[in-house]
Amino acid sequence: MTTSSNTNNNTSSTVEYSTNTNSSGDFNWSLNSDKCKYSQSENALLTNYTYNKTIVDIQQSHNNNNINVSTLTKDYNFKVDLKIPKIGVMLVGMGGNNGTTFLASLLANKNNLTFNNKDGPYNIKERGGFLGSMTQSSTLYLGKNQQTNEDVYVPFNSILPMCNPNDLIISGWDISGENMFKAMQRAKVLEYDLQEKLKPLMESYTPLKSIYYPDFIAMNQLDRADNCINYTTKGTNHDAYSIKNKWNDLLTIRQNIKDFKNDNKLDKVIILWTATTEKFAEVIPGINDTFENLLNSIKANHKEIAPSTIFATASILENCPYINGSPQNTFVPGLIDLAERENVLIAGDDFKTGQTKLKSVLAQFLIDAGIKPISIASYNHLGNNDGLNLSSSLQFKSKEITKSNVIDDMIKSNQILYPQSDKMKKKNKDVDHCIVIKYMESIGDSKVAMDEYYNELMLGGHNRISIHNVCEDSLLASPIILDLIIMCEFCSRITYIESGNQQGDGNYQQFYPVLSLLSYWLKAPLTRPGYEPINGLNKQRMALDNFMRLLIGLPPIDELRFEERLM
Repeated sequence: MTTSSNTNNNTSSTVEYSTNTNSSGDFNWSLNSDKCKYSQSENALLTNYTYNKTIVDIQQSHNNNNINVSTLTKDYNFKVDLKIPKIGVMLVGMGGNNGTTFLASLLANKNNLTFNNKDGPYNIKERGGFLGSMTQSSTLYLGKNQQTNEDVYVPFNSILPMCNPNDLIISGWDISGENMFKAMQRAKVLEYDLQEKLKPLMESYTPLKSIYYPDFIAMNQLDRADNCINYTTKGTNHDAYSIKNKWNDLLTIRQNIKDFKNDNKLDKVIILWTATTEKFAEVIPGINDTFENLLNSIKANHKEIAPSTIFATASILENCPYINGSPQNTFVPGLIDLAERENVLIAGDDFKTGQTKLKSVLAQFLIDAGIKPISIASYNHLGNNDGLNLSSSLQFKSKEITKSNVIDDMIKSNQILYPQSDKMKKKNKDVDHCIVIKYMESIGDSKVAMDEYYNELMLGGHNRISIHNVCEDSLLASPIILDLIIMCEFCSRITYIESGNQQGDGNYQQFYPVLSLLSYWLKAPLTRPGYEPINGLNKQRMALDNFMRLLIGLPPIDELRFEERLM
């Protein structure tokens, strides 16, 4: 990257740099802005940004709403490290449908495979590579073409340097010891010919031993559990898996992470849970409410310490970002406390793939349009191992919570449709929202999702919207896994400081550890304690687009378009 000399009386400079995308080639950028500059000594892009926040105070008395509005302005300096590190990824549940499909997608793209399906030869790169990946296959609005007045869009991953999927080093754990080719065959997600082309590549991957605590996943998973560090020969069936040395399990996982990082000479390791859903852990004062209590509870083998708790704790203690792709409440208060203490990024919960992603768009549209959803019935049936595990009531409860909470903030946003006072709520109920998931083995990974939205219109009228969606679950989840990894790593290279704030040592600092910027890909976004999640997909995407723009000195997208609408 180079930067030219300042122009316009030292108020503006030109920053020139290049980025490489996986599918669209190289992009040569020239930024003419007084907001950003290049630091050659740090190989970093430095940007100034003024953040405007609207503060609202509402006082209600009788039938009056007294609203006091003010604005708060803060100036920030952001720094983006432009060097892409060597990145390793460790998947918990590597041998499941998502894990094998994700690995297969990386290897197929890296080796530019062509396979035959019912339509004939299919070349992966020619047909788009990572379809379904926002970072690899979507664009971002940049501005107007000065000559034609047309909107200009560029690939999302061309704005600033992001890691190439082909460069990721993959490992992970699974309670099943099958190599990745056999696990891919068991999943039955990919075309047969593609599986055969991938066989020599996938066979070389074998998962590390994982952890199996029988109380946390369904009893029907026992047959898979042949590759566990806590297996003993002293018992039978579930009793053969020890839950009496959880601290040793933690140390083993930590050593796995260290060995993976050292053996592959990695700069960073990101750990992502894509294993099957656990039951919710009970949050108990004195057990998992602080990081000290959490660590002591692991040492004491407390019953509410789940396998995901062990993996997340090990990841944080090894300074590795951790992403929870399943619905269980892995991030109990003690784990968030530990992430804050160690300053390690965490994100969750539950991949947002088909039905819920669509709901986060459609429900927002209806409510914003002044149409009142009265009931939403969401039905699923699927036949993969995730569906088998969710046929157990405790595991289903975890999924039900994450799928049903997706409309909460949308309801609260419109008090005309959904009055929030106790008196009015007795007369006007919120949305009657029902979630049903059934296991049907013959369906396999082609999950069927059916939704019915029953809405109230003016003058006592109603309308009904019915949707039938065949989701291809793992083919939707795998690009989301890729996006979460790429954006988590990208965010780990961004630091900031409040302009003029000389408190402490005056150094740049990382994001707050709970990385809510990744909520676009997650059903139940984890947020900073005291803040409510944003579930609307368009709002989540706007935050990502605007953040990328501010990092290169551009203003947020406002869609005012005054050049068209004003005289």
